[in-house]
Amino acid sequence: MTSTAKLAVGATIAAGCAVWALAAPAQAAPSAPCSAATRACVRLSTHQAWLMRGGAVTYGPVPAMPGRASAPTDPGTFRVTFKDLHHRSTIFNNAPMPYSVFFNGGDAFHEGSLSVPSHGCVHLSHTAAAKFYATLQPGDVVQVVR
Repeated sequence: MTSTAKLAVGATIAAGCAVWALAAPAQAAPSAPCSAATRACVRLSTHQAWLMRGGAVTYGPVPAMPGRASAPTDPGTFRVTFKDLHHRSTIFNNAPMPYSVFFNGGDAFHEGSLSVPSHGCVHLSHTAAAKFYATLQPGDVVQVVR
């Protein structure tokens, strides 16, 4: 085969691959397992959290570390009650809880370890905690599912 023929065959194959890539359907982003009214969603079984608006995911999923077996994060539907950028625990030795967004009594989203379970809160990375803090407002719906 001449070099011109090889070039033509190579270009045809490359063009065919490009057409196939354009024609293949895009995969949908993973959806959150929460209701359309939910603003923040947590799935305990996969240690993931999302921000949502109108049933659509706007951020996430992000890694999330819920409570340990002896102090689990309760499943259910809650509302954000308050936020505190520099919160410190009054129960656990004044432990820092930066970017706290409280939604179930003493349970909150906040920056924390993604490898050590919490005492009922939902730990997020620094970046995710800052995003949840900036996005969520008192009254917003938080849904926690198994």
